[in-house]
Amino acid sequence: MNASYRLALALTLGVATLSVAAAQDRTSSPAGVEVAETSAKAPDFEGINNWLNSGPLNMSELRGKVVMVNFWTYGCYNCVNTLPHVTKLHAKYKDKGLVIVGVHTPEFAFEKSLSNVQAALKRHGIAYPVAQDNDSATWNAYRNQYWPAQYIVDQTGRIVYSHAGEGAYDEIEKTIQNLLKVNS
Repeated sequence: MNASYRLALALTLGVATLSVAAAQDRTSSPAGVEVAETSAKAPDFEGINNWLNSGPLNMSELRGKVVMVNFWTYGCYNCVNTLPHVTKLHAKYKDKGLVIVGVHTPEFAFEKSLSNVQAALKRHGIAYPVAQDNDSATWNAYRNQYWPAQYIVDQTGRIVYSHAGEGAYDEIEKTIQNLLKVNS
């Protein structure tokens, strides 16, 4: 199945998965789909209102680590469905070189409340760093358009994998394992 057909099918189903090959071939993406290019340098965290569970982070300080940037918002049903998988990856690989950064980018005004975001972190057991991106600056830097969306950044600071929507949990974990050179 070619990359453009696979992406079109995924978008029809409400999920967009970009493998390294599909994302490198930008001409295969349907019109209107804009995401950070795979193999491009990962944008930094811009315009962050608050950092939760850590001090401010930036991509240059995270070099040498595998980073998963997870765009979400607590009011999004699909985002909430992915959180157990993301927190599991954090618990399993945080001591092996994985850093997960949740980028909470609100869709609605009530999701901008710091206390609401803090309550969501507690409710979902999120212990990894979360950047509160109320003005969508980091969202825009990644040219992201979907909740949830995950970007995996290699140790050199390049995006090597991206996925939008629920699912692809095994593929995401395999990508992380390959980068970390670990087995499950």
